[in-house]
Amino acid sequence: MVSAIVSLGLSGLAIGVLLAVAAQKFKVETDPRVDEIISVLPGANCGGCGFPGCAALAEAILEGKAPVHACVVGGNGVAEKIAGIMGVAADAVEPSVAVVYCQGNCHNAVATAEYDGVTECSALNALGGTKKCSYSCLGLGSCVKACVFDAIVMGEDGIPVVDRDKCTGCGACARACPRGIIDMVPVSKKVHILCRSYDKGPVTRKNCKTGCIACQACVRACPQKTISMDRGTLAKIDYENCDNCGICVTKCPVKTIRSYDKKDEVAAS
Repeated sequence: MVSAIVSLGLSGLAIGVLLAVAAQKFKVETDPRVDEIISVLPGANCGGCGFPGCAALAEAILEGKAPVHACVVGGNGVAEKIAGIMGVAADAVEPSVAVVYCQGNCHNAVATAEYDGVTECSALNALGGTKKCSYSCLGLGSCVKACVFDAIVMGEDGIPVVDRDKCTGCGACARACPRGIIDMVPVSKKVHILCRSYDKGPVTRKNCKTGCIACQACVRACPQKTISMDRGTLAKIDYENCDNCGICVTKCPVKTIRSYDKKDEVAAS
C-alpha cells in the first residue's frame, strides 16, 4: 500500500518536472511593451479601434498593424502615452462624436403599424419597420444597448439622443444600427442634415415632416459649396470644408438641417 502511494507520488513529481521543462522550452517570449500599452489603454474593450479588445489592439500596435492613435476612446492623451512607449511621435487626431441622422419621431413620421416582438432593431428591420419611411429610425434602442459609456439614450419621442460630452466616438452605436442612420463625425462640425432617405422629394414629404425633400435650397445657399445632392434626392454635407456658418440651417424649409450650436438651434426652431 505504502509502495503504491510512493510510486504514485514519484510519478506525479516526474510528470510535474517534465511539464515545467516543456513549458520553459516552448515558452513564447512576449514583448514587455504589450503590458505597458494595455496599462494605458482605457480597458473599455469596445471594439472602436477595429480589434476585438484592448489586448488585441496593443499587439496590433506593436506589430505595426495599427497606429498609436487607434484607440478612439483614449483620444490624443492615450496616443501620446503609447507613442512614448513605442518611441515614436504621435500626430493629434480630432475626436469624433455620434450623430443620429433622423428626426422621424412619433410626431414627424407617418406610422403604418404597431410592433410587439423582439426588442432589437435588426428584428424589426427584417419586417420592414413601422413607419412609411423605410430609411427612418426603428426606435427600439439597439444603439443604446451597444453603448458602454451611457452616451446615448432613447428620447421620449422615440429617437435616440447622443450626449456629446459623454460620447467617446467608439462607433458601437453606428455598428448596431441596421439602417445606418448613425455616423461618427469630427466633434468640431456642428451642422448636420438629419435625414438618410433616398426617396424622391414628394414621397419624403408625405412620409415625414422633417425629411429632406431635395429642394436644393441648402445647396444654393452654402457659400463654401460644401453641400451636394447624393443620388439626386438627398442633400449631404462635405464636412471637411464645412465652416459651421449655419446659413443652410436657416434656408431649409422643413428643418431637416440642424446645428448643435445653441444660437443656430434657436434659429432653426
